[in-house]
Amino acid sequence: MKTFRHEQGALTLETVEARIAFDDGHLKDLEAERHNRAKVLIEDFMIGANGVVARFLASKSFPSMRRVVRTPKRWDRIVELAAEHGFALPQMPDAKALEKFLPLARATDPLRFPDLSLSVIKLLGKGEYVVESSEGASSGHFGLAVQDYAHSTAPNRRYPDVITQRLLKAAIEGGRLPYGSGELADLARHCTEKEDAAKKVERRVRKSAEALLLEPRVGERFDAIVTGAAEKGTWVRLLHPPVEGRLMSGFEGADVGHLLRVRLVRTDVENGFIDFERVP
Repeated sequence: MKTFRHEQGALTLETVEARIAFDDGHLKDLEAERHNRAKVLIEDFMIGANGVVARFLASKSFPSMRRVVRTPKRWDRIVELAAEHGFALPQMPDAKALEKFLPLARATDPLRFPDLSLSVIKLLGKGEYVVESSEGASSGHFGLAVQDYAHSTAPNRRYPDVITQRLLKAAIEGGRLPYGSGELADLARHCTEKEDAAKKVERRVRKSAEALLLEPRVGERFDAIVTGAAEKGTWVRLLHPPVEGRLMSGFEGADVGHLLRVRLVRTDVENGFIDFERVP
């Protein structure tokens, strides 16, 4: 299953996910969690199951709520990142070409590959829920290289799961569609908005914990990677500990994927603010 997905262009990505570690109720550290074989196996089965569900509903002429990641808007920057690693990507978005590059990059520099993966994920853009009819062409999921991707198994997205299960139950029983087309589209937008809101809350809690952890280290210098660059601000993530904050000065010319040296200038635990400045 995994080999087939990657032959179709599913992306090889490896990110460092930080878990807040406590010792007797006191914040101790941020520990990096990495994927193991069991997690990868579960992901493959989940993706396979979601594809089966979407195609089954289509076969019954039922619409479905799907999770999509559209064609990357910042493909040009992904092309630049690949060029920096000596690999030429086509000028138009191509998941299969990107997948040829990523395993080579991991083999060449396995220690920095999670940072490259994070840059690519940021540049791919976020996912959203949409309603797909049985006749229409699917928007697909660029990162997973699948065209049919419902969400009937995601443990952190329970309400979209319930909607999909209701559709499945009606399709299996030969019943009528439990939602009107307009209602289903409204629910898809609602689920996207609420998921974004939930992520903001999760991020706020994590940022406050990270600010508390770094509070005694104001003035120290760190190696960092740029994770976001837009008009509203430039963001960097430290290589260790894996903490993200805003680059308040020296951000001119910095773009996603650039490696920088930064100094911690301020933390605000209550608001979850962590500010850095660029240093030589």
